[in-house]
Amino acid sequence: MTDTALESLYAYPPGRTWVTANFVSSVDGAVSVDGRSAGLGSPADRKIYLLGRELADVVLVGAGTVLAEGYRGARRARPLPIAVVTASGSLTPDLPLFTDTAVPPIVITTGAARMPALPADVVVAGETEVDLEVAVAELAARGLHRIDLEGGPRLFGSMVAAGLVDGLNLTVAPVLAAGDASRIAHGPVVPPVDLALASVLRADDVLLLRYQRRNSS
Repeated sequence: MTDTALESLYAYPPGRTWVTANFVSSVDGAVSVDGRSAGLGSPADRKIYLLGRELADVVLVGAGTVLAEGYRGARRARPLPIAVVTASGSLTPDLPLFTDTAVPPIVITTGAARMPALPADVVVAGETEVDLEVAVAELAARGLHRIDLEGGPRLFGSMVAAGLVDGLNLTVAPVLAAGDASRIAHGPVVPPVDLALASVLRADDVLLLRYQRRNSS
């Protein structure tokens, strides 16, 4: 498939705010190897990961993933802000997220968080817990309607529980990881969300699956 066709397939629908989660997992459901998703990666997964960023207005990610994966500012032709969710304020200004970026990050936090001054657009969305509906609305108010949710599992699970996930791009790595790694979504128990399979691509033994929530339009 050409790059142009791939971009068309994965494009965000126009006219509304849309959240697409991007994850990779092993065949047996592990979201990481040795604590990092890179252990499940492949050239095909990397391509979809970068395409997700290229098509998005903003990356949404939890602070735990930022710390575990060593997040830096996104690199692409146009600036791409990283929006980080942290209820506790567990971020410091010396992180590469703040020191190695072309555009200031957005930090979505709570009124109760104890956080040092950060070179970021700080958004308070709740007193003790982050209200994710407010978080998404604040991103939309900044013109950031195409939201690329990159993790981690707890933030993804909370977004699912809040009914805020419209689509999922899932790479299935052809490995059995076993161990004690988390699944891609972890959080409150909610009724299953019905998904429609939008596309399937194969790159050698790697599957690239694209789903959409049935009531999203």
